[in-house]
Amino acid sequence: MRWKGREQSGNVEDRRGVSGKTIVAGGTVGTIVIALLVWVLGGNPMDVLKNGTQQTENTTEGTNTQSSDELTQFVSVVLKDTEDVWNTLFTQSGSTYREPKLVVFSQATQSACGYASAATGPFYCPGDEKVFIDLDFLQQMQHQLNATGDFAIAYIIAHEVGHHVQKLLGITDQMENLRRQVSEAEYNEYSVRLELQADFFAGVWAYHAQQTKNILEEGDIEEALNAASSVGDDRMQMQSQGYVVPDAFTHGTSEQRVRWFTKGFQTGDINQGDTFHAETI
Repeated sequence: MRWKGREQSGNVEDRRGVSGKTIVAGGTVGTIVIALLVWVLGGNPMDVLKNGTQQTENTTEGTNTQSSDELTQFVSVVLKDTEDVWNTLFTQSGSTYREPKLVVFSQATQSACGYASAATGPFYCPGDEKVFIDLDFLQQMQHQLNATGDFAIAYIIAHEVGHHVQKLLGITDQMENLRRQVSEAEYNEYSVRLELQADFFAGVWAYHAQQTKNILEEGDIEEALNAASSVGDDRMQMQSQGYVVPDAFTHGTSEQRVRWFTKGFQTGDINQGDTFHAETI
């Protein structure tokens, strides 16, 4: 992705170096991998980590290596690109885009959605309208899922920002209302549609960012598609338990995630991303 020397967002909140609880690995890397799988499937990774880790009070050290600083700059540029795209699209529709914050933290932090550790993975909290990401853990996650490349990270950020767009459009609140009205299996289906729409929005962002800023290099879209495929429910369930339970899907299959991102990237039309009324997803 072409990003060096371009404008960075002013909405990045760096919490590295802030005192907090540190997760100290007491087992193997496999414990973290399993916790990651649980997170992707919608569970609580802390349930897994409790038996494989210990928590100690510690002051986290800011990561000042050149690679970490460069990655911080990269995510800031990507966030700025999402701001430019969504500000334009919202303005064109006669509304105003409220820019989210992106919180970069190390190992653990607090959010309006509760306490979050690195093992929670990148996530969006609608309560404070912030995207949370531990860059060191993100890199580890990429390698564990074999979803490497800078545009794979850009896809992850754009997906989480897609959830912010859903918040602004009122979709997130509708989902919360549904939670109290439908069965778990039905809610899981709606959750899949929510995640696929966020993938679609990520594709819409990539389309417009390319049109306006020519950000893409050879292989970038393949990196995003590989990342989307790597976190499909079917693939994750097969890797973690050896079989697939469709009723437990919360994010969509690898094929679905790739297809909806691709549709967003090919059309750039936010109106074509109504996954909730699509006959087939």
